[in-house]
Amino acid sequence: MERMWSDCCQRESVMTKLYVPFPQAGAWICPLNCWLCVTFLGRFYQSLKDNDVDFTPASIEKELLKSCKEAKGKENRLCYYVGATSDAATKIINEVSKPMSHHIPVEKICEKLKKKDSQICELKYGDMLKLLSPKFCSRITSLIRLHNLGCSP
Repeated sequence: MERMWSDCCQRESVMTKLYVPFPQAGAWICPLNCWLCVTFLGRFYQSLKDNDVDFTPASIEKELLKSCKEAKGKENRLCYYVGATSDAATKIINEVSKPMSHHIPVEKICEKLKKKDSQICELKYGDMLKLLSPKFCSRITSLIRLHNLGCSP
């Protein structure tokens, strides 16, 4: 099923992508391309803005370490991969904090992280693949087309 989604998103690159509901993300992304990374970092970025955190690499790293202490499951695994957990073997946390301090979109940050460690984009939330079927893809496409035409379903 993952291959079908990947093919679907590549075939109709704009129309079959979902909108990530974070103001900073502001872009269309394929649901299976780094979804967990984009979602987690999008929420993290929004929390930084909501809490009026100073956007310096040091303060972002500090807040990311705090967020990762509370992260569970696959999100904790993402934190491990970027080096934001106490037991992490590698430390590429600056690959998150530095671009985020310049308000780089989280999709771009995740793309860069993928180049450093491909496991980051292999992380997925539990039953996400069941939700993201080709039928769901076509339904989203229809809704997006209607929205772009100014219609409501």
